[in-house]
Amino acid sequence: MQNSGMMKRHLPLPSVLKAAALSVLFLLASIFPAGASVFSQTGGSGGRGGYLTVKIAVMGPGDQLYFRWGHIALVIDDALTGQSRFYDWGVFSFEAERFFVNFAFGRLLYRCSASPSDSVFRAYRNTNRDITVYTLDLPDQKKEEIRRFAEWNILPENRNYYYHHFKDNCATRVRDILDIATDGQFRTAFGEAPGQYTWRQHVRRHLWSSPFYDWILNFWMGQDIDVPITVWQEMFLPQKIGDCIQDFAYTDPEGRERPLVSSREAVNRAVGRPPVLAVPRRQWPRELAAGLAAALFLCFFARIRRKRPAAGRILLGVSHALFGLFFGAAGTLLFFMAFFTNHDYTYHNSNLIYANPLLLAAVPLGIMMAGDCGKRKRGSRSGPFSKDFPGILLRILWMYVFLGGVLTLVIKMLPWFYQQNQADLALILPIALALSLTSVYRKD
Repeated sequence: MQNSGMMKRHLPLPSVLKAAALSVLFLLASIFPAGASVFSQTGGSGGRGGYLTVKIAVMGPGDQLYFRWGHIALVIDDALTGQSRFYDWGVFSFEAERFFVNFAFGRLLYRCSASPSDSVFRAYRNTNRDITVYTLDLPDQKKEEIRRFAEWNILPENRNYYYHHFKDNCATRVRDILDIATDGQFRTAFGEAPGQYTWRQHVRRHLWSSPFYDWILNFWMGQDIDVPITVWQEMFLPQKIGDCIQDFAYTDPEGRERPLVSSREAVNRAVGRPPVLAVPRRQWPRELAAGLAAALFLCFFARIRRKRPAAGRILLGVSHALFGLFFGAAGTLLFFMAFFTNHDYTYHNSNLIYANPLLLAAVPLGIMMAGDCGKRKRGSRSGPFSKDFPGILLRILWMYVFLGGVLTLVIKMLPWFYQQNQADLALILPIALALSLTSVYRKD
């Protein structure tokens, strides 16, 4: 028998669950209004971007030669996981397989790695390095895009790359990420803007306080680094990136102009380090002073030889051997790098005209002079050693170096030779001239 009362309507189970879920959401939204905005930030195209803070960390120069130009890294703080990741494209290991062989041939393999930011910053503080952190103002979807790109870079199949000091290093990798973050506007602003200095001048700004490294590295670098470059190319230097992003503004996807950097924090300041020069100095006067001082010592040794032949001969012979070893080794390495390696910044180097493997001949000849060998002994027959044979060859060798150096100065008048090697010549020319004039012994 049918019940005459109102019949009950039963809702399907999925509809009941949906209704309950919506009720809970509305209840949470009424109690925690901010919860709705957080929910919207982490959904859609932004992904986890609402939880991310993207930063650029610029570290100042360090003690080792490969730290003299500073360092840079990408830092991403993730509020969702509570982690802060330090993405570093400047990682290499001396323990890597065939490291020194690959380095010699210009095939230096670097990689990207990620580490906890706190431990990395602590290490830089302990080594007395400047640390400046720039927080970027980016849309959420760009933050997430950069995070995913950085994570892709640390995968084993993607993390390795061949390092180039000027064109592909830790700084240029971060520079390129900034271009991705601004949809190409970063490169548009700086890609064609004329730079302030050449690559060589930037190198010397950082090495002025280390005369040996300053001279030898610039001796090895050819004229290809003496051409005008753009601001984009100048950003092979970490600090240059920091300077450029500080006042840079871009247009976001919604058409609003916004500064790239929202805040800048000096996390640590180094104490007692020589500053990086803002303007390059003319280094050749210092090298000329050193060359003239060495030349005066050689003249003094020649004077000693007149009064005390044995002592003077030994001093001059050792001097020939040592200078031949230094300049000859430098010239031999330059010859190898310029013709047999991928170190393209050593190509087209006019220093090879006067400093090359031939100079190593001064080593055995100098030793012969010091030991009084190759010279006719009293009562012996005349022949090829009838005169001061080592001294004559040394005079020819060092005169060749001197005249070759003068030639490199003369050819600068031609448009094809513009290498800025004045500091190299300022050191070697006075020494070569003094060695050529004091090589042959003449008894008054």
